[in-house]
Amino acid sequence: MTTQPQHSAASQAPMMKIFDWYSGPYPARVRIALAEKGLLPRIEFVSVNLWKGEHKQPEFLALNYSGTLPVLQLEDGTLIAECTAITQYLDGLDGTPTLTGRTPVEQGLIHMMTKRAEIELMDAVSVYFHHATPGLGPEVELYQNAEWGLRMRDKAVRGMHYFDGILKTRPYVAGDGFSMADIAVLGGLIFAALVDLAIPAECEALQAWLARVNERPSVQAWRALVASPH
Repeated sequence: MTTQPQHSAASQAPMMKIFDWYSGPYPARVRIALAEKGLLPRIEFVSVNLWKGEHKQPEFLALNYSGTLPVLQLEDGTLIAECTAITQYLDGLDGTPTLTGRTPVEQGLIHMMTKRAEIELMDAVSVYFHHATPGLGPEVELYQNAEWGLRMRDKAVRGMHYFDGILKTRPYVAGDGFSMADIAVLGGLIFAALVDLAIPAECEALQAWLARVNERPSVQAWRALVASPH
């Protein structure tokens, strides 16, 4: 694992660490959330190379038993894994949640749609990548089931149709405002693009939503980080 201090001109030392891989689709979700909350200058990124399987080595497994990225480490050493949990923590730091909901109803809907984005889209693309493509390579992909991977590819496409239907009725995935659920769907589409799994042409509402979301400063900030990882 290698440390990459955030290159933004922050006057204060980083207060938190993020263990991730600069171009990973799951890490993208947390990086976009960080940008939405204006927290990028307070982060020190620690690179965990997925292609070398560093996330499956004992050093990293000591930080996250599941062997997945990203992981947030607080100043006191507390470790928080899973994109949803990390985003929930980050969103509450300033006392003004903008991504996870302000009311119980908003919170419930956002968490519901975030979970659907994971199950129906992002995780399905992940299974397709790891099982029906070369994935991270033979040294990392120790077991593959191509049939299962292809089934998950088809599930991801069905997920795109599902979210297209949702976005025909509302401007954002969980309602009227951009939220953690939108970031989760975006993460799924980022992953889909990496494996050349295109949004179906007939999913016009999803395509229009993606075009709007891609214009957000937070998403542009994430793209800049991917383009200049050091």
